Amino acid sequence: MMNGKNRNATEAGFRLLASAFAWLLAAAMPAVAAVETDLSKGGISLSVTASPDVVDIARDFEVVVKAVAPAGTTVALPDLRDRFRGFSVAEDFAEEPLVGADGGTTYVSSWRLVPKPCEKVYKLLPFVVTLVRRADGSEAHDSFYTAPVYFRNPAARETVTGGMEVNPEKDLPPLSWRLVRYCALVLLAACAAVAFVWWIVKKVAQKVREHRMSPIERAMLELDRLLQKGLPGRGRYKDFYVELTMVVRRYIQRRYSVRAPNLTTDEFLRAAAENPAFTREALEGLRQFLESSDMVKFAGVEATPEMADSATDKARDYLTADSRNRNQGAKGGDTP
Repeated sequence: MMNGKNRNATEAGFRLLASAFAWLLAAAMPAVAAVETDLSKGGISLSVTASPDVVDIARDFEVVVKAVAPAGTTVALPDLRDRFRGFSVAEDFAEEPLVGADGGTTYVSSWRLVPKPCEKVYKLLPFVVTLVRRADGSEAHDSFYTAPVYFRNPAARETVTGGMEVNPEKDLPPLSWRLVRYCALVLLAACAAVAFVWWIVKKVAQKVREHRMSPIERAMLELDRLLQKGLPGRGRYKDFYVELTMVVRRYIQRRYSVRAPNLTTDEFLRAAAENPAFTREALEGLRQFLESSDMVKFAGVEATPEMADSATDKARDYLTADSRNRNQGAKGGDTP
């Protein structure tokens, strides 16, 4: 077990090593110049120490306010955070008052400030120091204003000389993959927008062109589109018969103003029978075509490719014959 004498010797050795290390560290660090301003008044020693001695916007600015009051006197330093001009306050620290052997008390407040660039003046505005003097059991309150403390401004920048550049060189950014990707995305977006506009214009032009077609031309166009889908080859006979009958029904609606697409087969046949534009042969052909199609659409009859071809031929024959008869009737009506 270590006795008291050895322990004291060890502690003294550690303190000696720590002091030597601190001295070496202080010697290695560059010295920072400081400037001290004396604001003493009324028997109170008051000083403001600023470091460095010149404001540098590239580094923090340290300000230490130190007051020493004689025995029997208490000093109250105010909060100075709103008294600095040209700085923003980073942090502050007030040390505990230290009473000396003579009974005097030392008060120290430290401030770390961040200089603001392009300020005309850097200073500490006047502030009030409050005193309380005690003697013979009585207290006397007093206070005084300090003078402002000005800190040295940074050195002025060198004046820019030379003429104005009329045609300065363009500093283009270096080519990078990020820039290439960005340009590629912009190009793709532009191409997609152009393609979309072209598609819209094409669809509108197609609708206008179809609207201007005669009923037989539009019916033949719809029939060709239906055959290009190849529904029978994929086994979709019901869908094929639905669209095939709608081609014929829409033709009749455009040609004779009969709302065929919205009527059942029986309703349509009754309406067509009352229309003198339909001949008995045409009505019989329509009845056979529509009823055979209804067997596939609603009765579950299994269709075959031959049946689909036959239904297509019947629809085409009816459209062609009806259009031819209509045109011949119109020409005959125009003959005197």
